[in-house]
Amino acid sequence: MSSEQTYDVVIVGAGLSGIGAAYHLQTHCPDQSYTILEARAAVGGTWDLFKYPGIRSDSDMYTFGFSFKPWQNPQSIADGPSILAYINETTDQFGIRRKIQFNRRVVAAAWSSGHQRWTLTVETPDQEKQEVTARFLFMCSGYYDYEEGYQPTFPNQDAFRGPLVHPQHWDPALDYTDKQVVIIGSGATAVTLLPELAKRARMVTMLQRSPTYIANLPRQDLAANFLMKVLPSRWAYALVRWKNILLGIAFYQLARRRPGWVKWLLKGHIRKQLGAQYEDRDFTPHYDPWDQRLCVVPDNDLFEALKQGNARIVTDTIRKFTEAGVALNSGREIKADIIVAATGLKVQLLGGMVLTVDEKVVDTAQVHAYKGVMFDDVPNFAVAIGYTNAPWTLKCDLNCYFVTKVLNHMRQRGHTVCTPRFDRQNLRSEPLLDFEAGYILRAKHILPKQGSKAPWKVYQNYVKDLRALKHGSVTDDYLEYA
Repeated sequence: MSSEQTYDVVIVGAGLSGIGAAYHLQTHCPDQSYTILEARAAVGGTWDLFKYPGIRSDSDMYTFGFSFKPWQNPQSIADGPSILAYINETTDQFGIRRKIQFNRRVVAAAWSSGHQRWTLTVETPDQEKQEVTARFLFMCSGYYDYEEGYQPTFPNQDAFRGPLVHPQHWDPALDYTDKQVVIIGSGATAVTLLPELAKRARMVTMLQRSPTYIANLPRQDLAANFLMKVLPSRWAYALVRWKNILLGIAFYQLARRRPGWVKWLLKGHIRKQLGAQYEDRDFTPHYDPWDQRLCVVPDNDLFEALKQGNARIVTDTIRKFTEAGVALNSGREIKADIIVAATGLKVQLLGGMVLTVDEKVVDTAQVHAYKGVMFDDVPNFAVAIGYTNAPWTLKCDLNCYFVTKVLNHMRQRGHTVCTPRFDRQNLRSEPLLDFEAGYILRAKHILPKQGSKAPWKVYQNYVKDLRALKHGSVTDDYLEYA
């Protein structure tokens, strides 16, 4: 094991949230030394990993982007390469790249109360082990396994003679020109892939077991583009960001309070776009809007592709794979040269590392999330976890503000340790997320819990979190400093 490195703060992950954390740390806590440990060889996280055709944001970039770095591309719903370029530009503009250690996977993190520090075991691609120590550990490693996506085993799967691919491991050399492609799935990846593949494929079939609610958004935000021309970019960005935040909150609240009206609105738009091609069973989920995440399509691209004649949606269940495609329980068979299993993500917390406190392994399913930022009984530790009902980075940004406030409070008061303590006698434990997405349901056995009231309640509401995290206090009955 090579020589030890010591920092005030270690950030794990150099994706959107990790670069955001670095900016906040060096801006608001300039006296704190830090490094970023990144398991891969590049900045960008998700946006560097995924290479499938049409990869794009499913949120507007004025709310998905950094709060401190205006998004100036006219595309509000942006493609993956543009987002990756934006992350790299931000990394270089603020001098963050020199703080990143690439190809450094954190496999274990151990807190010692005696030494009041974290010791991280870091692995390099050639299996060399290194040790890095830190007073504070900030996890920005995302929420899913980068090594493998979720892909169920389909009946008779080995019989299919063509390639079966998962979008997370898309080979850019895969030629789908004039091929028959079946996409299994109905989520954000599937609705992104269909219109892009249909540009070259002979036929693209989106085979879904059950539909998803789909909303159309303009690819360009005309109000934003106008304001960017007439106002300083930072002012315009702030105005558009707040416009979109408030519209998002309003639509979410409307969906929860008037689900029938929102169903009618969403389906009515699709019916208008598709006309005689509209089939109600293909666009009527068995749940209410925002029980699972809505899918967004820019400029009706999904519906335009369906109208071209070489793309379709089939709502059915799979009986088995065949040599030439997929046999359905309805008796129908869909021919395929390529099958894409857009079946979702495999949730992984903390980048898959083993977390211990004084030699006791932390069971993430038993800890409670303090303000959605820290874990009870885990000292000097924070996570950047985003929203399920709004752009991910909105919450990550607020978490960064809170962490820097805690660090400054500790420095000013001479504290060295900060530990949330959950009141098990007076507070109830509840599931962290009231969300029925498949990837969440599959991960219930590892997800932390929340408490029955603030500051242990996770509200999924930006305005409440803004008050609690950016403008609220870092001292209360549950946060123990020593």
